[in-house]
Parts: sequence; structure tokens; C-alpha cells
Amino acid sequence: MRPLPSTLIALGLLVLLAVPFFPQWIYPIFVMKTLCFVLFACAFNLLLGHTGILSFGHAAFFGTGAYVTGLLAKTYGVPTELAILAGGVVAAALGAIVGALAIRRSGIYLAMITLALSQLVFFFFLQAPFTGAEDGLQRIPRGTFLGVIDLRSDTALYYVVVGIVGAGLWLVWRTVNSPFGHVLRAIREHEPRAVSLGYPVARYKVLVFTISAGLSGVAGSLKAIIFQLAALYDVHWHTSGDVILMTLLGGMSTVFGPAVGAALVSTLNHYLDPFGAWVTVIIGLVFMTCVLTFRQGVVGQLNQALRSRRSTTSAAKVDSRPRTHQQ
Repeated sequence: MRPLPSTLIALGLLVLLAVPFFPQWIYPIFVMKTLCFVLFACAFNLLLGHTGILSFGHAAFFGTGAYVTGLLAKTYGVPTELAILAGGVVAAALGAIVGALAIRRSGIYLAMITLALSQLVFFFFLQAPFTGAEDGLQRIPRGTFLGVIDLRSDTALYYVVVGIVGAGLWLVWRTVNSPFGHVLRAIREHEPRAVSLGYPVARYKVLVFTISAGLSGVAGSLKAIIFQLAALYDVHWHTSGDVILMTLLGGMSTVFGPAVGAALVSTLNHYLDPFGAWVTVIIGLVFMTCVLTFRQGVVGQLNQALRSRRSTTSAAKVDSRPRTHQQ
């Protein structure tokens, strides 16, 4: 029998591939938006869940990717795939700068530095002449992907987004399950011990900041292409709060738990939109309930339950074995 997680991943992939064929049940644009936040949340969790660094300013990278991609595609006619790549690269460069400045402190002081720098980025995009200020950068052309796939078709764009997000999630998984990822968890668990073992902790922190920011920028770039809009909300501190909420709901101790949290928050925002301002109250209540009920997040609690069940089953099998008595 195949492991349950592999089965769930395969089933989820089949459902994702089938979405465009059932638009009467689920809106493909909504799923694409959710996928952008799935990548954003998993990228953010490289910092929070696996390195122990809390960033209050991750929206700066998400929004930077969106604006850079929108500017290049609309103003300079850069091909869509290169515009998305550029959004990720610029966001990664910004992440390296922010990380190098922020890691000089730790704990809440580090978090506040990221928030302050994020607000600087927000006001830059508010004042810059090419961003459209509060109206946002509108009518971003979708163009073609690799010069072949016409992204004006929602179905074609959907599969491109699935492919890019899938590649990003694979990179997250590979990072976490590499020797580099083991060092990150060592830093999270006991940073002085990691320093005493000879690891250049500062360099590792800046590097994970860069990777996380780059993937967040790609997520923002995809969102700008999907909606043909880069808006101030993409760089607003509310977006940074949303990604923290997604990560905590899904489970920051897991690799893909934040993906579940992103899906939950996006679904609530989408289907509860008719309630207006009450959406925030409802999401807050859901968050409180999940935090009180699932201390390790939805996926983290599920993993713990599965481990407990396997341990109980293994113990029962050992007890049921026939025992021989020596004479």
C-alpha cells in the first residue's frame, strides 16, 4: 500500500488538473489565486517554520514581484516568462538586502525591522509614477508563454500557473529536505549550538531570506498576470498578516501545511465576501478555534494523529506475536 501522504498528493493533483473542465462547480481564476497564495505561504514558512525567523514584511516581496512583472510586461513588452522570472529575481535581491539588515537583531526586534522596511517599500510603490498609486498598475498584458501558449485563454493560463507553482513547491520541499534545510532547523532549535559547530549562521539566514523572497516574488508575479493588475494591497502589511495566518492555520512545523492554510483562508475570503466587513470577524473566529483546537495547525495535528495511530498499531502487533519460552 502506498503511503497516505503520497496518495493524497496524487489525488489533489488530479483534482487540480480537472478544475478547468468543471467551471460550473469551481471558478478557475479563484483556484489560480489560491495557488499563488499557496506558494507564498510555503515560501514564507521557510523562514518561520524551518528557521524560526518571523517576518512581518513579506508582502514587500510579493508586491515587488507583482509590480516588476507588470511594469516589464506592460511598458517594455518583455515576454511573460521573462517578466515573471524578473519579478522573482528582483524580489530575491530585495530579500537579500532586507535579510542582511534584519538579522542583525533577533526575535521581535527582527520582526519589527522587516515591518519597517516593508512599509518603506509600500510608500515607494505608492509614490512611484509608474505604479498608478491607489489605482494600481492596470491592464497588464498576459501575452504568451514561451512564445507558444496564448495566456489570454484562462485554461492555458491555469495549467501554466499549476506548473510554475508546482515547480516552486518542489523547490521548497527540496530545500527543506536537503543538508541546507537540516542546518536551518538546527538554527531554529538552538542557534548558539549551530554557531559552535562552525556553521556561518548569518550567511544561512540571508540565503534563506533570499530564497523565500524570490519564491514570494514569483507568487506575486503570477497574481499580477492572472488579474492583469498589481495593486497596493499586494505590498500592504495586511497581506503580510494574511500569510502569517495561513501558515499558523496549516501548521508551520510541516512542509506543505501552509498550503492548506492558504486554501482555507482564500476559500473563506471568496465565499464569505457577501458578508462584507464581517469576513474579518468570521476569519478571526475560525483562527481562534483552530489555534485552540489544533495547536500544531491542521496538517501538523493530522500528522501527529497518524503517528500516534501507527505507534499504537505497531505496539499491538508486537504484543500479538507468539512468544517462546526457554526451558
